[in-house]
Amino acid sequence: MTFTEEKGDLFTEEIIANYALCHCISSDFALGAGIAKVFAKMGVKKELCEKFPKQWQGRGYCLITEINGVIVGNLVTKERYFHKPTIDTLRQSLDDFREKVVKLKLQKVAMPKIGCGLDRLDWENVRETIKEVFAETEIDLLVKFI
Repeated sequence: MTFTEEKGDLFTEEIIANYALCHCISSDFALGAGIAKVFAKMGVKKELCEKFPKQWQGRGYCLITEINGVIVGNLVTKERYFHKPTIDTLRQSLDDFREKVVKLKLQKVAMPKIGCGLDRLDWENVRETIKEVFAETEIDLLVKFI
């Protein structure tokens, strides 16, 4: 696993063309604030609502969508948009995402500082969790932040 953090835009043509993306969502698929709003504009919310029935509830799992050839890992870390995730629900979501990434044979994943914007998790803890979850993989992880 390689892990790189750099300032910049997550949604550049180069990243979209070469990386799977991931971000945190709630199981109500609100995607109405923060970076999730950008994913919604890409079509992720529409795809989630069409592809996954309402029985998807709870937290601690990942739903994969594909929008115009871009794989998106939607890390379900909380039940409602106004809830806050825990480092444990983030880890569970990342564990599920890792399994799916390996199964899909994806080699590159880009993400924002997941769980740290509106969700208010501590980036130091999140960074270590990401590194632990992906430690035994060959995945190239890129974190883009503004």
